[in-house]
Amino acid sequence: MNYLIIGTGGVGGCIAAFLALTGKDVACIARGEHLKAINQGGLRLHSDLQGEQNLHVPAFTAEEYEGKADVIFVCVKGYSIDQSIARLIGKAAREGSVVIPILNVYGTGPRIQRLVPDVTVLDGCIYIVGFVSGKGEVTQMGRIFRLVFGAHQGTAVNQERLEAIRRDLEESGIRAEISDDIRRDTFVKWSFISAMAVTGAYYDVPMGEVQKPGAVRDTFTGLSRESAALGRKLGIDIPADLVEHNLRVIDSLDPHSTASMQKDLARGHESEIQGLLFDMIASAEANGVDIPTYRMVEKKFKNR
Repeated sequence: MNYLIIGTGGVGGCIAAFLALTGKDVACIARGEHLKAINQGGLRLHSDLQGEQNLHVPAFTAEEYEGKADVIFVCVKGYSIDQSIARLIGKAAREGSVVIPILNVYGTGPRIQRLVPDVTVLDGCIYIVGFVSGKGEVTQMGRIFRLVFGAHQGTAVNQERLEAIRRDLEESGIRAEISDDIRRDTFVKWSFISAMAVTGAYYDVPMGEVQKPGAVRDTFTGLSRESAALGRKLGIDIPADLVEHNLRVIDSLDPHSTASMQKDLARGHESEIQGLLFDMIASAEANGVDIPTYRMVEKKFKNR
């Protein structure tokens, strides 16, 4: 199979690099100086799992890419899902292709499916500390690189294709799982990354501060508890230990790590704060879920 990675940031760049390391057929979509650097000097990977690598990965703008892909990973930010992404998917997909969105915001798979009704769109989520550390360069920190993907109820998909994707990812050093309930798994990831990103940005601290007892950790716990309550109200099969799960994940991260939303806010860049904070609050409001911790942190960001 051949792979196309749309968005070669921390997540997409690491997926592309790990696949390329084991000789998988992978190309990526990038832009600007990052794209230029990848084409001139290769995609550089700094990885706690794979070491220092410099990889040849064909890279294109969305307009330049003329190939077809069996598997299309969409790894852009939530605010970038628009008709231009739909046009690229439509151009790159062939009969039998599957699209796997890997975004932090909830509900991305169905959203993309509405944009490209003739292509099979799955859904997915990822647990990784990965970021762009320079032009043509991505960094993967820590020992966690876990990717979960699967089909929503009612989506017909070839199970052999899913298993083949899982094998390719596993062979590349990515822990991969085919979900039996992707709605649940993507909500669980949304719960975690929302609590992580919002807590880090609210206090302007790395994850090491969330790992210590005190007010910062209590805020992370409160946010996790409130999103879990929302999930149950939505009828999602939320694990009973979701708060403990989120704490286990946060405690396993590199203490120096931060979420991409936190980095973007600090630099004055466009961020995922709508999807990770305000969409959570709006959904809770619509479903009558009490969210005092989210209300507390909202005050700092509501005018951004």
